[in-house]
Amino acid sequence: MRRADRLFQIVQLVRGRRLTTADYLARRLEVSMRTVYRDIAALIGQGVPIEGEAGVGYCMRAGFDLPPLMFSRQEAQALVAALRVAESRLDAALAAQAENALSKVLAVLPIDARAAAESLAVYAPSVALDPNTSHHLTVLREATESRHKLRVQYLDLGGARSTRVVRPLACLFWGPVWTVAAWCELREDFRSFRVDRIESLQQLHDRFRDEPGKTLADMRRATDCE
Repeated sequence: MRRADRLFQIVQLVRGRRLTTADYLARRLEVSMRTVYRDIAALIGQGVPIEGEAGVGYCMRAGFDLPPLMFSRQEAQALVAALRVAESRLDAALAAQAENALSKVLAVLPIDARAAAESLAVYAPSVALDPNTSHHLTVLREATESRHKLRVQYLDLGGARSTRVVRPLACLFWGPVWTVAAWCELREDFRSFRVDRIESLQQLHDRFRDEPGKTLADMRRATDCE
C-alpha cells in the first residue's frame, strides 16, 4: 500500500471510531506500531485534527470532514453484493433505504466502475420476510434506537403464550430467522425472542437507559461465560 493511501486509511479509521489505538491501526493496515506513530505525527503536522497520544488512543476532533469519496471497481462490487445478500432479509423500510443509498453511490461512480458493479454475477436467493415479521422487525429496530420499552405477546416453540415488557437491545440475523436480544422485566434476565414467533408488539411511552447488568455488552459477556 502506498503511504498516501495508508494515510488516507488512517484518517478514515480514526474518524469512524470514538477511540482508535495504534495497535488496532497497525493490525488493520499490516504495518508496525512505529509506522503508525510516524504516520499519525505526519497527519497532525499536515493539519489533520487528530487528538490523543501513544499508548492511549486517537480520536478526530469534531467538525472534521473529507471531500466526497470515490469507490474502486472492487469496492463498488462489494457494496452491490452486500445489498443483494441483505435486501430480502431486511425489513421493508430498511431495505428501501439501503436501495436508495446504493443508488446514490452508483450515480456518482465512473461509467466503467458502475457497469462493473451493476453486472456483478453474485446473487442471493430471495427469502423475503412475511409482512407480519417484517413489520415487527421495523418496530423492534426503531425501538432499539429510540430506547423505548415494548410490550410483547409471544408464542414460544412449545405453544405457550406469554406477555412480556422488554428492553430491546439488538436485532440479530441467524440465517433462517431474526431474533431480538432483550432484557425481560418479567424474568429479570436476558432473553432472546424469535421475531417470527411474536404475535403482537406495542411500543410503550417508557424509555430505558443503560443500567449495570442490563446492557447488550452485559448480555454478550454472560453468553461468552456459558
